[in-house]
Amino acid sequence: MSNYKTVFFTLGILQIILGVSMFIPIIAQFVYSEIDSSFFGASIITIIFGTLFFLSNLDHDKKLNLQQAFLLTALSWLSIAIFGSLPFIFSTIELSVTDAFFESMSGITTTGSTIISNLEITPKGILLWRALLQWLGGIGIIVMAITLMPIMNVGGMQLFKISSNDSSEKILPKSKEIALRLIYIYVSLTTLCAITYGVFGMNVFDSLTHSMTTIATGGFSNYNKSIGHFNNAYIEICSMIFIILGSLPFIAYIKFISGNKKIFFKDAQIKSFLKIIIISILILSIYLMMINNNEFNLRSVFFNTVSILTGTGYVSAKFDGWGSFPLVLFLALMFIGGCAGSTTCGIKIFRIQILYLFILNQLKKIIYPKGVFLIKYEQNTVEDKFIASIISFIYFYFIIFFLLAALLSLTGLDFITSISGAATSISNVGPGLGPIIGPNGDFSALPDISKWILTIGMILGRLELFAILVLFLPSFWRD
Repeated sequence: MSNYKTVFFTLGILQIILGVSMFIPIIAQFVYSEIDSSFFGASIITIIFGTLFFLSNLDHDKKLNLQQAFLLTALSWLSIAIFGSLPFIFSTIELSVTDAFFESMSGITTTGSTIISNLEITPKGILLWRALLQWLGGIGIIVMAITLMPIMNVGGMQLFKISSNDSSEKILPKSKEIALRLIYIYVSLTTLCAITYGVFGMNVFDSLTHSMTTIATGGFSNYNKSIGHFNNAYIEICSMIFIILGSLPFIAYIKFISGNKKIFFKDAQIKSFLKIIIISILILSIYLMMINNNEFNLRSVFFNTVSILTGTGYVSAKFDGWGSFPLVLFLALMFIGGCAGSTTCGIKIFRIQILYLFILNQLKKIIYPKGVFLIKYEQNTVEDKFIASIISFIYFYFIIFFLLAALLSLTGLDFITSISGAATSISNVGPGLGPIIGPNGDFSALPDISKWILTIGMILGRLELFAILVLFLPSFWRD
């Protein structure tokens, strides 16, 4: 395993950071007089394991090749989910190993599905830890999406390489500078969001936790009714603005700071993302007005459309009572997601754009058999290998979705719960549809086997499928 010293060295650092982060909820325990040993014990265990990985691999070569990048990607999320579940296991809410791992995986993958039935009486330390997991998962996926995944050629992400001379042998040195800028932007947005929430009526604790899960587009809330608990239009508007900001490609923020002041108006992903939001809101509003739905109001349509499309999963209304069409529309929006290089999940806007251009190109070839048509994205010609990578990603995305739905149905779940559960896990959205896991439901009533299936869907969706699936190929492990 000497070839993987850099991988385990990096894992050690991540575990130490996770362990140190567990001291933050201890502050909340002191403030709210809920002191117990859950976070202290979990922190010590995590830091010990992290230190062992760190010290035993100090002689690593400080390089990360392509094979190691895939392994690090998978092990990072898996190890954080495992150690992140310890506070849930040790806490007074006494979650089982299955439930604790489910909640932890849902947090770190920014999915937002929860098994905690009564959030209002849940200890503040646990609520803060859930928010921290999502916040860490959000910045983690941004850094990986911009630095590692383009080099790993995952699902067309190679279109977003920082420069044309990227080398898999020099991933780590280049990543440091970019990661520091991303963290600065991420922390700044989170702070601004927390301040804005506080101005519009949230208390300090709620504004802190909700700002972390908003920018991470994770959706964990401190209340069973989610954002709907506040019933405050200003809070919902604030939430929508920062959800959208978290859903934009963070490389655009770096370009903006570097002097490209028009990037947010020129970026193809951003323009399509905003168009999808507007069109979805218009379609849903017209439909609900036509059927004279008594529960319809434009505020709810705006908020829940933005929340579902971005995979945030906050809810402000019981949209499962709006009729069948809104549920179908929301199910479709779950799959789309936000922009590549953001905290959002799903298929991503750029893949939808290129698939559309590919289909349009094929139609042109049918009409003009002798014509030569090139597919261009952001003024650059898209090579066939990129298109093949994107099409194969979308193909596997839906194959795995149907497989997850089939497995969930085999565990005894009804059709709506199985379909929406599979969609919400692989798209990392949070709430599903139906009476069990719907807008104001939770996942506690599901069988343990269903929860494990859903956690597999979460990590597959979060890590763009291929970053996990490639590890099961025997050829991957050959030198």
